[in-house]
Amino acid sequence: MPLLLRLLPIGACLLVLGCAGPRAPQPVGDYGPPVLTAEQSSGVAIHALGLVGTPYRYGGNTPEGGFDCSGLIGYVYRNSTGQATPRTVARMAAFGRPVPASDLRSGDLVLFGASTPSHAGIYVGAGQFVHAPSTGGEVRLDRLDGIYWSRQPMQARRL
Repeated sequence: MPLLLRLLPIGACLLVLGCAGPRAPQPVGDYGPPVLTAEQSSGVAIHALGLVGTPYRYGGNTPEGGFDCSGLIGYVYRNSTGQATPRTVARMAAFGRPVPASDLRSGDLVLFGASTPSHAGIYVGAGQFVHAPSTGGEVRLDRLDGIYWSRQPMQARRL
């Protein structure tokens, strides 16, 4: 039997096994990053909760200097998962994968605003999210069903 015919079954097995194995991470970009594990998502939520009380600062992206909403998200994801996120909320709206509000899990991004979102936070479970809301404020925990946030158009993204 020729060598090629003897190697064909081995090659077919390797191909099947390669397809059944874990997926390689996708590059960040139009396709988005790989979906985080449930453990990583929980770690993101816990880290975000630990930053509640940090002062707000426009353009801020460290606990020492304060956070704006996208700086908070970038800091938490980078330090919890090693993953970089876009620096602006508008760009976050196309990052990761869309998630229906009914399927939110800890670590998902929640983005607020009509056609182009202008604010974002990190969902931490039980209908709550952590965000850096405004000048003079601080990172805080709010409810999605609160009077203000329930009236805002919202979308969710899973990284």
